[in-house]
Amino acid sequence: MSRSATLPPIRVAPETKASVEAVLREGETMTQFIEKALCREARFRAEQNAAVARAKKALRRADKGEGLMAAEAFLACMEQRAKAAQQRIREAAAANSKRAAG
Repeated sequence: MSRSATLPPIRVAPETKASVEAVLREGETMTQFIEKALCREARFRAEQNAAVARAKKALRRADKGEGLMAAEAFLACMEQRAKAAQQRIREAAAANSKRAAG
C-alpha cells in the first residue's frame, strides 16, 4: 500500500469557496470534493491525450495514403448498410404486426 501524498494548498476567491460548499453532498468534505475533481480531471486529460495521439497517428497514416477509402466506395458501403437496416426494420415491423394480429 502506498503512502498518501499532500497537494499544495490553493487560494481561491471567497465566492468560489462558497459555491463549492453550496454543492457539497451530505457528509462530503471539501477535501473529498477536491480529490474527486482532481481524479476526474486527470482521467479526462489522459483520455484526451490518448485521443489526440490516435488522431495524429491516423493523420500520419492518411498522409502516407494508408487506410484510406475512396469517397465512392465509402458512400456505396453506407448505402448498403442503410438498405440492410431498412430491411431489418421492415422485418421487425412485420413480425410485430403478425404478433398483434394473431
